[in-house]
Amino acid sequence: MRKILVAFDGNQYAQGAMQFAKRLNDNEKISLTGLFLPQVALSSLWSYADAMTGATIVPFIESENAELIEKNIAQFEEFCSDHRISHNVIKAFFDPALPELQKQTRFADIAIIGSETFYQNIGTHHSEYLREALHSAECPVIVVPESYSFPEANILAYDGSESSVFAIKQFIYLFPEFSDNPTTLVTTNPSDNYGENSAHIRDLVSAHFSSLSFLNLDIDPKKYFATWMSEKKSSILVCGAFSRSMISQLFRQSFVEDVLRDHKIPVFISHR
Repeated sequence: MRKILVAFDGNQYAQGAMQFAKRLNDNEKISLTGLFLPQVALSSLWSYADAMTGATIVPFIESENAELIEKNIAQFEEFCSDHRISHNVIKAFFDPALPELQKQTRFADIAIIGSETFYQNIGTHHSEYLREALHSAECPVIVVPESYSFPEANILAYDGSESSVFAIKQFIYLFPEFSDNPTTLVTTNPSDNYGENSAHIRDLVSAHFSSLSFLNLDIDPKKYFATWMSEKKSSILVCGAFSRSMISQLFRQSFVEDVLRDHKIPVFISHR
């Protein structure tokens, strides 16, 4: 059983994230924790630089907002009960939001973040704080938009780095039910040691995916990777965050605006 954390975006109910969790539970029973951080919406959370050190003073919740949060919690619990999902609720109403999110990821196998406003802030000054927040997460994160198709294909981004290999292995271990999906190992802008390790990564993924293809994209990823991804419907992108090549551009406007905001596919992010 996987322990999964769903972080809710302030007063917004993350329906897309909940549907993703439901599909996972349909395949294999999960334990789902709903983390409600109503004092600051997740989309705005990253602009609170002091929260990185836990110094942010959290304002008191207005009664109107508190009522909406309680309504969302009730909706979460009803959804889980209806679909027989083992669950619990964490209400961190008055704790510094980012440290609480980081602490909860320490005790989870996977975190799911679902928010339309997440996508709207990519490419703005908020994205740098978001990058730091995801970097501090202590478990893999799946970013899920509200409107998407559940993955029927896997796109594994590989650049020869340790980070990209680690992310692929985490994805393999955490989502064995995706092993029968058509899977593409995509290489672009590889690191210097890619050639000597290419056979090893092929051996690794071949041992876990039944329908596998290999593709080397000889393109400028910042300009054309999103165009290529737009043709990959019902896919999930797997990437190791913060490597020096294509994936290091994940939170820069040129890459994310097209891949995440325009085409809106789930993205699995993991780093060491």
